[in-house]
Amino acid sequence: MSNARPQSSALAELAAELRAAGGLLAGAVVADDGPSEHGRLVAKHAPERAFVIEAIREGYLLHYGEGRVVRPQDPDLALLAGDRLYALGLARLAALGDVEAVAILGDLISASARAHAEGDPARADAAWRTATDALGAR
Repeated sequence: MSNARPQSSALAELAAELRAAGGLLAGAVVADDGPSEHGRLVAKHAPERAFVIEAIREGYLLHYGEGRVVRPQDPDLALLAGDRLYALGLARLAALGDVEAVAILGDLISASARAHAEGDPARADAAWRTATDALGAR
């Protein structure tokens, strides 16, 4: 019997899309180890928006920690994978035509980077909650 909890559908979709794309990133896709506080915040969003948020969150985690579904062995590949996931999420959101949401998430990426550069990851966590709430209110 496995102790693994099921992935959110957005994370499972992200993992499947990355595997299907092939390449180095596909080889770094692993099973998610279950729901998190962030996952509960995302669950209230429509599926296409949840995918976007999870892709950008995964990019963030690869920049500042460890991914949930992407775990490259090489730290340089992790950083590049994070950039790729930021771009994937923002491109998908732009294709939906939601320019305001692109701005919210672009600002979130910037605020998170600034918070980590200043040694304040708690401020980055707060920025995530604020951005996720702002997207939910739209």
